[in-house]
Amino acid sequence: METLNYEIIINAPVQKVWDILWNEKTYPEWTKFFMEGSQLKTDWKIGGKTYFLDTKGNGMVSTIKSLNEPHEIIFSHLGMIKDGVEDIKSQAVVDWSGMEEKYFLRAINENTTELRAITHTEKNYEEFMNNSFNKGFEIVKDLAEKS
Repeated sequence: METLNYEIIINAPVQKVWDILWNEKTYPEWTKFFMEGSQLKTDWKIGGKTYFLDTKGNGMVSTIKSLNEPHEIIFSHLGMIKDGVEDIKSQAVVDWSGMEEKYFLRAINENTTELRAITHTEKNYEEFMNNSFNKGFEIVKDLAEKS
């Protein structure tokens, strides 16, 4: 398992960056590099259900381990969902279940935010993740810095 780190400085307040990350209108814009038409469905509860889905409703089943809006959110990936069926027990899923995806937002000053993500992935997905996070964070920066 590889641990990958991404960070970017954004000239916008922390709350604005947080809102762009998780707003249902802007989330698909910055996550399109992971999966076109990405959607986030969550109850925003620690221990609740969070789904990272494609346009057909297939994707990952996760939970929120830690939430301190607008400064931190940690997701733990539990399994997959396909055709409305959750798989959190098959061997293919158990091998990576529990991998985390962490987001940290730190105010450098009133109008500047450091956005950082730490994620775990298998070695063969490293290039894909690097490309997706780096391009995605540039979109977040662009959206947040627009007046």
